[in-house]
Amino acid sequence: MRPRWRVPWLIVTVLLALATASFAQFGREFGGRTRMRLPTASSYDGGFNYCRGVYRSGRRDASGGGWTTDYPDADINFSIRLSELTKTTISRQPGDSEPNHLTVPITDPFFFQCPFVMMTDVGELSLSSQEAEALRQYLEKGGFLWVDDFWGSWSWDAFEREIAAVLPPAQYPIRDVALDHPIFRTLYEVKQLPQIPSINSWRGLDGGTSELGDDSAVPHMRMIADEKGRIIVLITHNTDISDAWEREAADPQFFLQFSPNGYAVGLNVVLYALTH
Repeated sequence: MRPRWRVPWLIVTVLLALATASFAQFGREFGGRTRMRLPTASSYDGGFNYCRGVYRSGRRDASGGGWTTDYPDADINFSIRLSELTKTTISRQPGDSEPNHLTVPITDPFFFQCPFVMMTDVGELSLSSQEAEALRQYLEKGGFLWVDDFWGSWSWDAFEREIAAVLPPAQYPIRDVALDHPIFRTLYEVKQLPQIPSINSWRGLDGGTSELGDDSAVPHMRMIADEKGRIIVLITHNTDISDAWEREAADPQFFLQFSPNGYAVGLNVVLYALTH
């Protein structure tokens, strides 16, 4: 039987071993580039592509950034750690070997080439009828969508309305993910969903984790499953898992408090998505 790795200290040990000279080498900071990386036929070479779903913002969250939230550093850092902490081969750019992460509009035919898609700040999500239909087809044909980093009841209500246009709730209800679900132990044993704030909120809250106070006090992992019980939409609400990847090199205390648990959740989710 494959051993279950404990969190967080094994990940801390491995990540510390990857650094050689300074804390900055725990991860890579890329200065918040927002240039889109649209896929082409040559983008898919058999390795893992971190695909970020591009959508239109129909409303504005004061602390959000729409589809660009946590981009591109989360995409790059997570891809690197996936290659280092598992045996997964990732797709890399020729020349500089940077992970071949992609930004993919929902109606782009290449969207269907992505077995895993991440969308962030989905309280701002606004889908056209064409986008809703394309996303429904993607999910019903075996795709996997993870939505992360949206906070409070306002954003939840907004997302719930949008996803209902994709997957009718009578057929595809949203349910909580129980702690005994396999996704919590695909690789690492995760005993509870961590609440991870953005680094700016964490600093502004003097170490607090709930970005909207009582309205976002409890983090949730929820799901929409297909008729066979396979998760097709994973929802992490009132937490910003991907900021633990994006900001892994920004602050030693933030790294130690949040990044190991954030990577444990992320690696479990992606490995689940790729094997179910």
